[in-house]
Amino acid sequence: MSIDVLEPVVRPRRRRRRYRLRRLIPVAVVVLLAFAGGFYVGARGSGPTAQASASGPQAEAAPAAAAAKPATASTPKTKPLPPVARLLHGPPALAGRLSAPIAAASAIVVDADTGQVLWTKSAHTRRPIASTTKIMTALLAMRVLKPKTLVRVDPSVTRVPLVREGLRANEIVPSWKLFDAMLLYSGNDDALALAIAAGGTRRAFLKEMNAEAKRLHLRDTHFTSPSGVIDKGNYSTAYDLAALARYALRNPRFAKIVRTKVVHVKWAAPTYSKIYINNNSLLKTYPGANGVKTGFTHKAGWCLVSSATRHGRTLIAVVLNSGDMYKDSKKLLDLGFRNPA
Repeated sequence: MSIDVLEPVVRPRRRRRRYRLRRLIPVAVVVLLAFAGGFYVGARGSGPTAQASASGPQAEAAPAAAAAKPATASTPKTKPLPPVARLLHGPPALAGRLSAPIAAASAIVVDADTGQVLWTKSAHTRRPIASTTKIMTALLAMRVLKPKTLVRVDPSVTRVPLVREGLRANEIVPSWKLFDAMLLYSGNDDALALAIAAGGTRRAFLKEMNAEAKRLHLRDTHFTSPSGVIDKGNYSTAYDLAALARYALRNPRFAKIVRTKVVHVKWAAPTYSKIYINNNSLLKTYPGANGVKTGFTHKAGWCLVSSATRHGRTLIAVVLNSGDMYKDSKKLLDLGFRNPA
């Protein structure tokens, strides 16, 4: 009788368990599918989120890191500027008034404030211009490189012909040091380092230099070097250089550097420090002198683009291939200051 009692009790329980299991199978399948779908969506959606979360502090520091990143070939270029009006004008207002001859093969003196041409000698004759080329290099590079922009020195910079200040391949230097060295000491390696940093490559920067010469109406000017160390194909005229100097002096940053006599610069080990002395001796010997750039190669001879300000009036003088560039420049500046046009 105990067996008869147990049989009806046990069998129904087994049936209920099977029934319950059969009912739970669809539910389990739905739950598993939902879980799998949620995992897939979550994985797709949480990927970027997790990455952003993990890189959150890095993302906040990114602007600072970008600001400190050395300028390289990927440095963004500025948009081309529109053409400008002619920078110089008029026939020489003081023609025939220079009593003593000058030694320079070509020369000019102009009023920097008005652009009036005051006196000329073979001012439109094309000649090699040596390191006065660096006026254009500085003008263009300053549009891209801020004073504290870090520049990584391209290895090719160390192979540029003299004069060099001795930059080392791949060292990182703030651009202001390179500008000071280029415009005061006249380092050819500094000029190439700035050209590559600002233009991406030497060739690209030269293209920009020649495009800028065209924009400024410098019709007798062509560049094949950012430093002027190469004479072949690198030429200008006294007239064009005076116009270029007038335009460049409108840039306060450029004007401040070219009137500086000496700069003491801290440097990384093992150099520790450098001194840049301006090659333009006119700054020390002519009252009011405030620029601009010297130059010399054997083919170009001694060249000087100079400027001076007296009684609120600024003049620019250019002498090319001169036997005594300082004496010639003083004569031209004196002529202009004695005779207000």
